[in-house]
Amino acid sequence: MDLQNLRLQINKIDDEMIRLFEQRMDVSAEIARYKRQHNIPAYDPVREQEILGNISRKVGEGRESSITALYSLLFELSRSEQEKILRSEVV
Repeated sequence: MDLQNLRLQINKIDDEMIRLFEQRMDVSAEIARYKRQHNIPAYDPVREQEILGNISRKVGEGRESSITALYSLLFELSRSEQEKILRSEVV
């Protein structure tokens, strides 16, 4: 396979990752609304550690630290989004 075809594959994967990221953030916003109604903080370290443990077992050998870094960033972005919702006046 040539470089152009490989890059096209990456572009398609990126498009799917963007779609899934937006979907994940939408669900995270819904979780924030639930947390706001039930006075639950955005940060849940137990849940994050549970997720990290689960994904580390699912990823290929040698990629554990990379997937942990990726999910740590996702958690940070989700928390930031949730904190905005938790601080907002609109429910």
